[in-house]
Amino acid sequence: MLTIGYIGNGKSTNRYHLPFSLNRDHLKVKTIYARNPEKGEWGKAPGVLYTEDIDTLMNDEKIQLIVVCTPLESHYAFAKMALEHGKNVLVEKPFMMTKAEAVELFDYAKERNLIIQCYQNRRYDSDFLTTKKVIETGKLGELLEVEMHYDYYRPEIPNSVNHFSKYNSYLYGHAIHTIDQVLSYFGKPDKTHYDVRQLLGSGRMNDYFDMDFYYSSLKVSVKSSFFRLKARPSFVVYGKKGIFVKETKDRQEEHLKLFYMPKEHADFGIDSPEHYGTLTYLDDEGIYHEEKVVSEKGDYARVYDDMYQAILHGKEKVIKDEETITAMDILEQGIKECN
Repeated sequence: MLTIGYIGNGKSTNRYHLPFSLNRDHLKVKTIYARNPEKGEWGKAPGVLYTEDIDTLMNDEKIQLIVVCTPLESHYAFAKMALEHGKNVLVEKPFMMTKAEAVELFDYAKERNLIIQCYQNRRYDSDFLTTKKVIETGKLGELLEVEMHYDYYRPEIPNSVNHFSKYNSYLYGHAIHTIDQVLSYFGKPDKTHYDVRQLLGSGRMNDYFDMDFYYSSLKVSVKSSFFRLKARPSFVVYGKKGIFVKETKDRQEEHLKLFYMPKEHADFGIDSPEHYGTLTYLDDEGIYHEEKVVSEKGDYARVYDDMYQAILHGKEKVIKDEETITAMDILEQGIKECN
């Protein structure tokens, strides 16, 4: 059993963590720290201690893993504190404010024989897992180009912000999802081109990004905007012999927002046939094929399964330190496009 404590009791903890950590028999959520645990829109999880005393969390010898689900500006301080108290740490994304902070904490954790990792749950998105499965069939032939889109139509968000903030940018808050997917599957790019903008003008919120990652003959593009009334396909993959298009995103977030939770619903996050992607290709005899691809099952709890294996059984971390450091470097370089 891996015993877990949380720092923070807001949307991150209650929507993107507890539904998954409470849905595994080998995990036990023991304590949640918040400045005011009685305040908030979320109901309390049964059997969990809620406290406003951070020492109650840090000094509990039974807690092996502390999960930091607070605003980015406090990630470093809370993560460092947990490591100082001998705890393994899982930190919401973006991991830290800077690459330097990330490197420092990875080194500090190694010195203390502890694990610290970023919560990159989007590695277990259904659309991403399905796209990887299609690529690995080889039916597309040699890959030439991959387009990854993460669009919204939420103009009220950038319209409500009248100043530029590096750390509360669209790049830091949203690009980190797709950047990590790129790094986890394709590795560190040979070259990166950045187009990171403020569509409402200088001095306003960063609300758009379009980044190209180059690998030999392959280009992987990550694009997103708050001003897409109709979203572009989630994934489009072009190979020398075919194309795969996955129009819709993973449905876990959709279901979480509806409080349709994995513990009570066996079909949580699962695509219906209308969500399946389309694979079109020419086989080795030049015969044309077009077929629907049944989606893989996404499951954000797999991040916790990975932590369980690493902490209790000494398995190698799935989300590598180098990948997180590279992602932080990409964020730092990309945001320089704005002012």
